[in-house]
Amino acid sequence: MALNDFFAGEIAAELLKMLISISRKSLLCRASADHLIGYIQELLPTIEEIKYSGVELPALRQSQLHRLSELLRSGVTLSHKVLSSSRWNIYRNLHLARKMEKLEKTVSSFLLGPMQAHIMADVHHMRFEMAESFDRLQHSCTRLEHYFANMKIGVGPAAWLHEAVRSDAAPHCGGSAVGLAFGISKVKEMLFGREDLWLLGISGIGGSGKTTLAIELCNDHQVRCYFRERILFLSVSQSPNVEQLRTRIWGYIMGNERLDSDFVVPQWMPQFECRSETRTLIVLDDVWTLPVLEQLACRIPGCKFLVVSRFKFQNVLSYEVELLSEEDALSLFCHHAFGQKSIPLSANENLVKQVVSECRRLPLALKVIGASLRDQTEMFWMSVKSRLSQGQSIGESYQNNLIERMAISINYLPEMIKECFLDLCSFPEDKRIPLDVLINMWVEIHDIPETEAYAIVVELSNKNLITLMKDARAGGMYSSCFEISVTQHDVLRDLALNLSNRASINERRRLVMPKRENGIPREWLRFKHRPFQAQIVSIHTGEMKQEDWCNLEFPEAEVLIINFTSTEYFLPPFIDRMPNLRALIIINYSATYACLHNVSVFKSLFNLRSLWLEKVFTPVLSGIVMESLGKLFIVLCKINSSLEGKEADLVQVFPNLFELTLDHCDDLTQLPSSICGMKSLQNLSLTNCHNLTQLPAELGKLRSLEILRLYACPDLKTIPPSMCDMMRLKYVDISQCVNLTCFPEEIGRLVSLEKIDMRECCMIRNVPKSAISLQSLRLVICDEEVSGIWKEVEKAKPNVHIQVSEQYFDLDWLKE
Repeated sequence: MALNDFFAGEIAAELLKMLISISRKSLLCRASADHLIGYIQELLPTIEEIKYSGVELPALRQSQLHRLSELLRSGVTLSHKVLSSSRWNIYRNLHLARKMEKLEKTVSSFLLGPMQAHIMADVHHMRFEMAESFDRLQHSCTRLEHYFANMKIGVGPAAWLHEAVRSDAAPHCGGSAVGLAFGISKVKEMLFGREDLWLLGISGIGGSGKTTLAIELCNDHQVRCYFRERILFLSVSQSPNVEQLRTRIWGYIMGNERLDSDFVVPQWMPQFECRSETRTLIVLDDVWTLPVLEQLACRIPGCKFLVVSRFKFQNVLSYEVELLSEEDALSLFCHHAFGQKSIPLSANENLVKQVVSECRRLPLALKVIGASLRDQTEMFWMSVKSRLSQGQSIGESYQNNLIERMAISINYLPEMIKECFLDLCSFPEDKRIPLDVLINMWVEIHDIPETEAYAIVVELSNKNLITLMKDARAGGMYSSCFEISVTQHDVLRDLALNLSNRASINERRRLVMPKRENGIPREWLRFKHRPFQAQIVSIHTGEMKQEDWCNLEFPEAEVLIINFTSTEYFLPPFIDRMPNLRALIIINYSATYACLHNVSVFKSLFNLRSLWLEKVFTPVLSGIVMESLGKLFIVLCKINSSLEGKEADLVQVFPNLFELTLDHCDDLTQLPSSICGMKSLQNLSLTNCHNLTQLPAELGKLRSLEILRLYACPDLKTIPPSMCDMMRLKYVDISQCVNLTCFPEEIGRLVSLEKIDMRECCMIRNVPKSAISLQSLRLVICDEEVSGIWKEVEKAKPNVHIQVSEQYFDLDWLKE
C-alpha cells in the first residue's frame, strides 16, 4: 500500500468531518454540505479498500492518487474558509464561490485527462459524483450569483439584497431609533402645545440623528392622527430647486399634488388663497440657508413647517438633538457590531467600550464603525481602536474630525468595495440613485460582473454606508432590482468627496461638482491646460449653452454623469474627445422636460455601452450608429415620435442592444415595430407607460428575449399571440395592466417561462388550457380573487407556487 493511499483516505475523512460541521453550523451551506456528506461517505469505502488492499499500485497510478489527495486537501481548505466566513460577508462568499468554481474545473480536467486511461474502470462513476458534489458545494457559496441573476427576473427571494432593502426602508429599522424617545416627546410638545407656532425646527451636528428623529416623528401614531395622515417630507439639500419644492408644497396644501409644471406659485402664499384649514405637517429636511427657508415656508392656517438643519435659524424655535447617552451609544453600537443590544460574553468588554468611547456618542459614527467591525477578529478591533485613539476629539471642528474617524473604517474595506463607495460621491446629494445606474457604472469602470456589483451593494448596505430604498409595490418581496434605489447620508457623501479629492485635480480618479454650479468651476478652468485623468466625470449645473463650455480634455474618462436643472441644455462639446466613454448618464432635475442640443456628439461614442436619459425630450438619432451600446434607459421622457419612422430605424441605430427600458413615458401610445428587428434584445421593460395601447403584432420576432415587463400599462388590452414564439422568455410582468383580459392561447409553448407576475389584473378570468405545458414555470404572483384560475395548473404541476400578493400600504412619501 502506497503512502499516498493512506493520506488520501485521511484527507477524505477530514473533509467529511468538515462538511458535517458546515452542515450543522452554516445555514448557507447546509443543503450542499449534506449532499457532499453523502458523497464522501460513499467515496471513503473505496479509498479504504485501496488503502488496506495490500496491493502496490504502479508509480503512475500512485502519482495520480497523490493528485486526488491534493484535490481533497483543497476541499478541506475551502471548507475551513466556508466555516470561518460569516454568512453576512457576501463579498467574501462570492470570492469563495469563485475559488470553488476553479477547483471544480481542476477536478473535471483531472478526471478527463490521462487518469482515464489507467483507472477509469475504477472511478468512472466517481467522476460524475465528484463533479456534481463540488458543483453543489459551489452552489451553496454561489447562491448569491443565482439570486442576483434571478432577481433580474424577480424569481426567488433574493435574500441578501431584499433583507438589506427591508431593513433600510422600514421606518423603525433595528436600532436606528435608539435614544430618540426624549427628542420625539419634546418636538411633539412643540407641535401640539402651541397653536400659534407654525414654524419649528430640529437642529444638530451632522450625523447626530436629526433626519432619523424627523422620520420617527412622522411615523409616530399620535402625530399621524393629529395631522390626519397629511404629512409631506421633502429633502432640500445644498442645491435645491426652490421653485419645484414650492410647487410641491403648494400642491400638497391645496390638495392638488399634480399641479402643472408651468404653474407659478406666488412669491408669498397669502392665507386667503388657502380654502382649507386641515392640519398639515410639512417637513423640510437638510435646509442649509435662511433665504431658502424663507422662500419655502410661510404662515398658512392649519399648516406647520418642521425644519431639519445643522444650523439654528433666527426666529425658529428649535429642538437641538443631543448626543446619545453612554448607555444608548453602547446599545446602538452593539446592534450594528453584534446584532444585539449588549456586549456578548465572547467579546472583549473593555475593548468594545473603548471603541464606543472613540465614536463620541454620534449615531452615524457608531453605526458605520460598529458595522465595519462585525465578525472581525480581536486583533482587527485593536487596530481600529488604536487608529481611532490617534484622532482628535470631536469638538468645534467636529465635521472634519468625524469624517477622519469614519475614514478609518473606509480604509479597512477591501480595495474594490472602497473604490465603489468613493464612486458614490459622483451623484448629487439627497438624490436617489437608481440601482441600475450604479450597477452599470461599476460593471463598466471596474470590469466586474453584475453579480459582484450586487454583492458590493449589499456589503455597503450591511456596513451602513448606503441605504437601499424600494418603491412600494404589492408583494414587494418579489420585486426586482428595477424598483430599488440607493441613498446616502450627506456626511458619508462628504467623506467620499474628502477621500476622492486628496489627489491634485488633474490626477483625481473622480472629478466631481459637489453641488450645482452656474457653469464650469473655476478650479477646473485654472487647470484646463492639462488633460484630466479622471475615470468618472460628474457635472451638476443649471442651463448650459454652447458658449458656456470650454475645451477640456478627458482622455481616460469612462463614465460621464450630467445632472442639470433647466429646459434647454447644450451637451458638452468635449464628449467627442472622450474615446473611452462607456457609460453616459443624463438626468434633468427640473419640473419640466428639457430639450437636448448638440446630440451629434453621440456619433463619436464608439465604445459607449450604457445610456441613461431622464426627463428630456428623446432626441432623434437618425444617421447615428451606436454599435457598442448594449443598454438604453429612457425614463420620464417625452418620446415625440423620436423612435418611429424611417429616420429612426432602431435596428440600425442600436444594432447590438440587449436591454431596453421605457419608463414613465406618458406619450408612448404604440411600441415602434422596428424594435421587433432587434435580434439581440434580451430584456424589454415598458413600465408606467399609461397611454400605451398596442404592442406590435411581430413582437414574437424577439427570439432572444428573456424578460418582458409591461408593468402598469393600464390602457394595454391585448398581448400579441406571437409572444408565444419567444422560446427563451423566462419572466413576464403584466401587473397593474388593469384592462388586459387574457393570455395568448398558446402560452404553453413558452418552454422557458419561469415566472408570471399578474398583480392587479382583475380582468383576466381564465388561463388557457395550454398553460399546463409550461414546463419551467415555478411562480405565479396574483391577487386572491383571481388565484383560483391557476388551480388546474397548480394541481397538474406540483412545483408551481401560486403566490397571493399581500396588501401593501405606501409610505414612500417619507423618502421623496
